[in-house]
Amino acid sequence: MAHSVLIVDDASFMRMMIKDILVKNNYEIAAEAKDGQEAVELYKELSPNLVTMDITMPEKDGIAALKEIKSFDPNAKIIMCSAMGQQAMVIDAIQAGAKDFIVKPFQANRVLEAINKTLG
Repeated sequence: MAHSVLIVDDASFMRMMIKDILVKNNYEIAAEAKDGQEAVELYKELSPNLVTMDITMPEKDGIAALKEIKSFDPNAKIIMCSAMGQQAMVIDAIQAGAKDFIVKPFQANRVLEAINKTLG
């Protein structure tokens, strides 16, 4: 059975890019969320195998959502997505329990490498 992935990003274009990479590589898209609050609710409802989480979003940012999901499910597998120049936030995310991070603009091979390593 294919691994299910929850894609979280406030930009629909970015969600579409990740979705395209994943679908082409036989991953199932559990759902998409546009902010951290929606991500937490969908995670609790769907229990996906993996989450790709943007850092900077309205309502609740990715690091707050990461912490909330990890407190709900300590085994959650979350990969952070960040734009260039957000190294400090990436470090915060890794310390909070993120498994890896990918940098925008997304490169298909890097996205797949991070996901395969995390689900490995």
